[in-house]
Amino acid sequence: MTTRNLSIAMLLAFASTGVFCAPSAQARTFVDIGINVAPPPPRYERVVVRPGYVWVPGHYNWDGRYRRYVWVGGYYVADRHGHRWVPAHWQQGPRGGWHFRPGHWT
Repeated sequence: MTTRNLSIAMLLAFASTGVFCAPSAQARTFVDIGINVAPPPPRYERVVVRPGYVWVPGHYNWDGRYRRYVWVGGYYVADRHGHRWVPAHWQQGPRGGWHFRPGHWT
């Protein structure tokens, strides 16, 4: 009988700590990198119009390992009716550094 009481007490102790009903955690991350080297001028890519798709233009990405910009080529994504694609771009910050703004739908 004491083993049963001990088991019930342990079960209640674990349940009260939230082990059995812990809510799932959600996290959203945002990384903002400031760079003091201006990006090179944009490249222009030849694009073939494809119905039902939107061309996401290429952009320069900062490679911190080699301390230089690397070109990332453009690609097609399926069109989202009622939305507009805002391309990725580099924006000069208030203190003179450059910040990358990724592309997104609006």
